[in-house]
Amino acid sequence: RPGGGPREVHRKRARRLTIALAELGPTFIKLAQVFASRADILPEPYLSEVGALTDRVPPISLEEVEGVIEREYGRPAQEMFAALEPEPLAAASLGQVHRARLDERDVVVKVLRPGVEELVATDLDAAFRVLFFVNVLFPNHHVRAITTIVREFAKRIEEEMDFREEARNAGMIRANFAADARVRVPEIIEPYTRRRVLVLEFMEGTKIDRLQERIVAGDVSLDALIETIIEVYVQMMLVDGVFHADPHPGNLLVDPEGRLVLLDFGMVIRVEQETRARLIATVMSAVRQDVDGVIAGFYELGLLDPEVDRGTVRDAARAIMKVAFTPDAKPRQIQRIVNEVLDTFYRWPIMLPSELVYFGRAAALVEGIGFRYDPEFNGVQFATPIVRKLRPVLMRTMFGADGREAVQNWVNELAGAAREMRDVLRRAGRDELRVRAHPRDVIEMQQFVMRQTRRVLLAAFACVVALVGAITYIVHRNLFILGGSLAASLFFFLVIFFLPPHLLSNPFRGIRRWR
Repeated sequence: RPGGGPREVHRKRARRLTIALAELGPTFIKLAQVFASRADILPEPYLSEVGALTDRVPPISLEEVEGVIEREYGRPAQEMFAALEPEPLAAASLGQVHRARLDERDVVVKVLRPGVEELVATDLDAAFRVLFFVNVLFPNHHVRAITTIVREFAKRIEEEMDFREEARNAGMIRANFAADARVRVPEIIEPYTRRRVLVLEFMEGTKIDRLQERIVAGDVSLDALIETIIEVYVQMMLVDGVFHADPHPGNLLVDPEGRLVLLDFGMVIRVEQETRARLIATVMSAVRQDVDGVIAGFYELGLLDPEVDRGTVRDAARAIMKVAFTPDAKPRQIQRIVNEVLDTFYRWPIMLPSELVYFGRAAALVEGIGFRYDPEFNGVQFATPIVRKLRPVLMRTMFGADGREAVQNWVNELAGAAREMRDVLRRAGRDELRVRAHPRDVIEMQQFVMRQTRRVLLAAFACVVALVGAITYIVHRNLFILGGSLAASLFFFLVIFFLPPHLLSNPFRGIRRWR
């Protein structure tokens, strides 16, 4: 972690790690992209460096593409498509996309790279073998979290390599936005859907991170575009419960009419009703600047371990909200506070549910787009009025159409609270109440005891070395042995009195720093 040495050392290590991941191939590139949104596991500067890793890889040849098509359909590509352009529109780590002509209609053909399924299976097998030994050697919450992420990733990437699943996802999201004239989702050409080949409607557009000329020319309104993106992702995440979980500039286009085009539905997350209701309550608390409501939402969502100190979380949340809702707040101020909170996330046993991870990726996308075209962009202030406008829709989602379900939930919660209070009073009457120290205090006490134990052991070892040296001198009359033993004893006593306490708690951190 960053506390183990100068920050520049960690930047160099982060760059080397990113290069190594890129060389390992598609599995580790896509896995790194998942970790790039996990501030609870990956600290800065590793988070930023890995986040810059893309899955653009050298394209496969047209002959290989045609070979996959022929194996999937049982006939040559030339018989199926009137034209298949040799240059790909996109070449990613799993699939490759070509423009084609089908029955007088412009389409795109997405083909799974040959051999990628076997490669991913081999890589994941190796990753799980390594994680088994890492869990045995370093049993802490970070390692457990990494193992959980890799296990979840294994399931997700298997779905992503089955284009039939992507076709189903695209159909659902297209239906959900059928009435929204601002959003377009390509139509899937169903008869041509196969496991390793997908044919869909061709949609022309500009990547969302390359709109500078169109914005300057007035062809695209930045405010309207960002508002559309926020509303689209709020609807997917909080209303529909079917969420486009791979938001990056390559998957978002703006067509010639200024409409938002969504692409690539290989990774889609389903969000349960209960999770959506809790998310809506938390978002509404943030809009009201209700710090306690936000913190309560974090705990209910499983974002924070119940053992995490509420005071620490409250201070961090209050600092972020104070800066974020200040009208003249600068992005650098917000980023500084966020970095401090992310460092806290890394230290404490905090686990981000997968839904919140992808929601955070969408929020980062909006923030990145706004900041790209406007250096003074404040995502929180921009999104707040949009969320207020969507409040009626969100409330209907949260409470149900008639509110009866919400009333029933409140009644159940009140009954549960009454039972818990009665249990507390009974325990108090029987003298069974116990006070439990917070884990942070326990950790500090453990570190203190560990430091004092190491001091005692070092002092005892120094005395033993001096005694052995004295006995050896008496027997052999060797001044060299006597001098060496006394020097070693002096060294250990100097270590005891002058070595910083944090190095006594974790001596390996000091070794890394001295390197």
